[in-house]
Amino acid sequence: MENKHVLKISMLLGAGLIATTAFAQNTATIEGTTPLGSTGEYRTWSIGVNAGVLNQTNILGFNRAGFDKLDHNLGYSAYIKKQLSPSFGLKAQYLGGKVGGTNEANASATPGTVAAFETNVPWSAALSGEWTLANTNWRFFNSFIKPYFAIGLGALNFETTTTDAGDNETAHSATTKLYVPADAGFKFAVAKGINLDLGYQLNWANQRFDGVMGGQYKNDLFSYAHAGLEIALGSGSKPYLGNSNPVATLINDYTAKYDELKSERDALVASNKALKDELDTLANELKDDDGDGVANKYDKCPNTAAGVQVDGAGCPLPEMKNETKVIEKIVVTEEDKKVVDEAIRNLEFDLGKATIRANSFSSLNHVAALLIEKNFSLKLAGHTDNTGSRELNLRLSKERAEAVKAYLVSKGANASRIEATGYGPDQPIATNATADGRQQNRRVEFTLY
Repeated sequence: MENKHVLKISMLLGAGLIATTAFAQNTATIEGTTPLGSTGEYRTWSIGVNAGVLNQTNILGFNRAGFDKLDHNLGYSAYIKKQLSPSFGLKAQYLGGKVGGTNEANASATPGTVAAFETNVPWSAALSGEWTLANTNWRFFNSFIKPYFAIGLGALNFETTTTDAGDNETAHSATTKLYVPADAGFKFAVAKGINLDLGYQLNWANQRFDGVMGGQYKNDLFSYAHAGLEIALGSGSKPYLGNSNPVATLINDYTAKYDELKSERDALVASNKALKDELDTLANELKDDDGDGVANKYDKCPNTAAGVQVDGAGCPLPEMKNETKVIEKIVVTEEDKKVVDEAIRNLEFDLGKATIRANSFSSLNHVAALLIEKNFSLKLAGHTDNTGSRELNLRLSKERAEAVKAYLVSKGANASRIEATGYGPDQPIATNATADGRQQNRRVEFTLY
């Protein structure tokens, strides 16, 4: 009876340990696996070894055939398991050891009455189905602690020796009978692919197991409380299927994809904001608050009165007294046209911006010199293709034409003789259906007069 109390106390302590640690959850990601992926993404084979106590008691609180003084003997077991899904696997188990007990009430009974028995189990082999309960419940996300239950059918080889009230021993010949093992317990994930296995197995055996025939018990029952290790086989780069929860895998995959899309969105928002800031800055620089034809960025004499003629720096021109107006005919020669054509061919802007690239400065300098030398007037017309919104294209074409005007004025050209207009995508010279056509439509036209 004392051993019985010790066993019950040990089981209560074990249950307390499990209850205390059952809140610890492993939410680590399962690398290399995908929701609804094949079992090829996992390790599916494992082996287990364990040892423990074999006796004829059980957690149901009763003994078989009246053996009230039980022997607690060493038992040992090994198995190999194939995990078919996260929650179910098939295992082939070997179990061996010795079971014994004494019926103290029969010790003084009539000779021939069984007072004690000892059954040696050289081997047993059973095939069981095992359910990992944590992997069938969405509340368990790859938990460190996984409750399980298994039941199967096998062959049990045993040799029984009985002792009667007269202290006479009878050895029964070895026999092999069917038996039913039912196992339940907890597996603790102590390392990747390694579980600590704590379990309790009940075994329904043939009535001959304890040597007592007849009576109310048609089958004998013995238990095996055990502890051991389960080790996954295969490449350590893959997770073990028995430690995988499908819900956790799905959530991990969803979270990773959500984070990726969010990062892309944030990067795009930041890029668009940077572009908008640059366009706003350029628009402010190209404003002409005093209306003298020179942008604020280049106007060295701001707030010029309306109607006053200014030079390229935005400063008033000196008044000429007794001025004699001479009307001269403006003649644009072929050489003049070549200078303008070269400037058009070489004119380049930064992508999506109104910033003139440095390799365009040389030909624009020739145009500025031509305007100063011959006092030509110049019309600048900015055009774009139809990519993007019309509002954005109208603004961009206007800003590019203004940028060219501002550059020419900075080189001494008369701002009042330069007109800058933006037409956006409204006046294409080629089709917008091809890349070459769109390239031709993105232009700034120069017209001398």
